Amino acid sequence: MVFSTARACAFCVIAFASTALSAQPDATSTSAETISFPANDLHWVEIPDTGGIKYANVSGDLTGKGTYEAFVHFPGGKANPFHHHTQALPTVVLKGTFYAIIDGKRTEYPAGSFYRLPAKLAHYSGCSSSEDCLLFQYQDDHFDMVPLKTAN
Repeated sequence: MVFSTARACAFCVIAFASTALSAQPDATSTSAETISFPANDLHWVEIPDTGGIKYANVSGDLTGKGTYEAFVHFPGGKANPFHHHTQALPTVVLKGTFYAIIDGKRTEYPAGSFYRLPAKLAHYSGCSSSEDCLLFQYQDDHFDMVPLKTAN
């Protein structure tokens, strides 16, 4: 019986070790798979004619084609006109209080909030606080904001 227990323990140790080793990154992993942007390394670009809205890409290009991930900075009190986006827009609010007005209903998103607007949803949005807003947004294709006429 002692022999069987010792054997079983040895088998468990070998199984655990092989599982632990297989969980390690493989030797061919490269740093190219890691994206790292400490705050001081972000390159901020002001979007022309927006009243101070800026973005800092961390992957892809918010104003280019294809997938992107970017930080977006709104000055406190800055409001967007009535508009929609041609694809869904997931957003994480990191600082300040951002808002969206959909069908006349205003929803506030304080820091720590997440929302995902579906494609072609007509809305207003902006930074409601006196404090600037910092967002993180990502999409499968380029960012767009299609101005819409308000209903009279």
